[in-house]
Amino acid sequence: MEQPVARVLPLLGVPHLDRLFDYAVPEDMDAHAQPGVRVRVRFSGRLVDAFLIERRRRSDHPGQLRPLERVISPIRVLPKPLWELVNTLADRYAGVRSDILRSVVPSRHASAEASGLFADGAAWEDLGAKLQSVEEAATQSYAAAETALAPYTHGTAFLSALVAGKPARSCLLTPPGSDIPTLIAAVAAAVAWNTDGSVLVVAPNQRLVDRLVAGLKEHMNPAQVLEMTASIGPNARYRRYLSVLAGQARVVVGTRSAALLPMVKPRLMVLVGESDDNLVDPRAPYIQAREALALHAEHSGSGLLIAGVHRSAEVQQWVDRKLVYPLAPLPEVLREAMPWIRGLGETDGATERELHAPGARIPSMAFEAIRECMERNVPALVQVPRRGYAPALSCAKCRTPARCRHCNGPLELPTSAEAAPPRCRWCGQTAGLFTCSSCGNHSVRLAVVGHDRTVEELGRAFPGIPIIASGGKNVVDQVRLRKSIVVATPGAEPTVDGGLYGSAVLVDPWILLGRQDLRAAETALRHWMEAAALVAPRTEGGKVIFAGAANLPTAQQLIRWDPVGSARAELAHRAEAAFPPAYSVAAIDGTVASIENLEAGWELPEGAETLGPVELPQGVRLPAGIDSHDPQARQSARRLLVRVPAEHQAELGQALRRAQSVRTIHRSGRGPQPDALRVVMDPVRIG
Repeated sequence: MEQPVARVLPLLGVPHLDRLFDYAVPEDMDAHAQPGVRVRVRFSGRLVDAFLIERRRRSDHPGQLRPLERVISPIRVLPKPLWELVNTLADRYAGVRSDILRSVVPSRHASAEASGLFADGAAWEDLGAKLQSVEEAATQSYAAAETALAPYTHGTAFLSALVAGKPARSCLLTPPGSDIPTLIAAVAAAVAWNTDGSVLVVAPNQRLVDRLVAGLKEHMNPAQVLEMTASIGPNARYRRYLSVLAGQARVVVGTRSAALLPMVKPRLMVLVGESDDNLVDPRAPYIQAREALALHAEHSGSGLLIAGVHRSAEVQQWVDRKLVYPLAPLPEVLREAMPWIRGLGETDGATERELHAPGARIPSMAFEAIRECMERNVPALVQVPRRGYAPALSCAKCRTPARCRHCNGPLELPTSAEAAPPRCRWCGQTAGLFTCSSCGNHSVRLAVVGHDRTVEELGRAFPGIPIIASGGKNVVDQVRLRKSIVVATPGAEPTVDGGLYGSAVLVDPWILLGRQDLRAAETALRHWMEAAALVAPRTEGGKVIFAGAANLPTAQQLIRWDPVGSARAELAHRAEAAFPPAYSVAAIDGTVASIENLEAGWELPEGAETLGPVELPQGVRLPAGIDSHDPQARQSARRLLVRVPAEHQAELGQALRRAQSVRTIHRSGRGPQPDALRVVMDPVRIG
């Protein structure tokens, strides 16, 4: 053999073993033991799975090499571009490469390999029943995409660049009332039919994936659209992954784990809802799909399209750096699509007094807007920030927040039943007889009202009108175009079949704005804009009522419909405070002992600043290794922040990655939980 040495990456998930090891290739495995295949090796006395990364003539190891145990499958499931992208992400997110690979490459299923590719390996154009010729499909899809992008500045030029094979990258802001999945489907179909490349579309949830798939099926055969989400089984997921590797799947729609799929000849990558928290992987190394997809497009030379009604500070930074080009609706298009948006206290003292009236959650002009919808036989939307009945309670006497005596979590009232006792929202234990820790009082009041209680209130105010609740585990995808009132939590608003809402009421906006979070204002504005975008234009009587003070800066950005200005202001504020995305921040969670052990092994880049450690912020999940059932566990958890300028993010990630390797090698037994440590780059919640 010319290359008898195989360099493999064992899938161990341990930082100090995240490197390549040399093994000897037996002669009978020479043909199948190629770079990218799965192999089985003996490591430290036990058999483990590994990826074969490369073959070499000789090894740097002075001793005798162990042979490969076997080649699990001769299929190269780890192509070289994907391996290079995984290395980049591991450096940027201070992660272990085997953790990233486990989330991208599905587990092997022999039956899926035996089944082969779909339709006996037919080309993408020949999948399913032929409804029209390729030439007709290319012409019609391009015309539909051109029509969809015509209302946007430079929209048709962007489409022409994509079809010509240029790596055009843009962020598109849609006006209210626009159907984003239909627009994306038209652009994706045009690129797929008019080029020989592939298209990857990533969405934050299954609801959006279903709407995108339905839109794509209007332009192509259903067999030509491949869905990659958690809802499909492991066998089907592996078979579809093989279809992607072979280049048979040229149009793929999926959730966050699909952002790194090794597409063949990628021409366009699309991201919908780029600032949704569901795009952040809850498993180490906590990769954000927005960053992963942008890096994927950069590595592969593909086009990139980020679409939505709102723009985050991270995307605005890309716009300022000329990494993506903005596509905005024409002024006249935006004016025609805008509903009438109004907050309290705008014109006279009456509405200002109503804002401060006790118990006035829903103002009178919101009731008037809902009544107008019922008269026009169209649905009305009421957005409530919190799910449940009463998700937060407080002492009825001194207003101190009611906490659980076991874990210090917040108490909630799960139902409207009078006999239902309060329970903890964290551990689920019943509170029994509540006793205020400040004044000793035993009675509670509703500090926050959820969407279930709002349904009760509106049911009494509008008898005989159907009230539809959408939120939590019961999310409604679509409602009929008839008189009804829809009460939904942010992100769970159903669409209207064949139309739009007549009005939207944004209740309790102070809850979203009052979150102790760096992204509180940005997240609140995104939720409000997404709800307002479902409302009919003002020419058709569409109204959006903001049940809060209209002079709030975030409320003014909503009323003026200024996503660009809000993103610029948010980015400027973050830069002034030295927080993401102007700066890169690593959140290190653990015990005092585990954090000290990490600090002993790191060499931070120049200019790095440490903040803390402080107590772990409320609502942040405890790192693995700390007993969540222990009442004192949260009090022992700490958070240390390390921040550097954004251009040094990769250096910080590499430094923390090396420090974790050193720590696991020289692990100290000091402290109650020496292994409890979690490193998150640019977390969703900093504190």
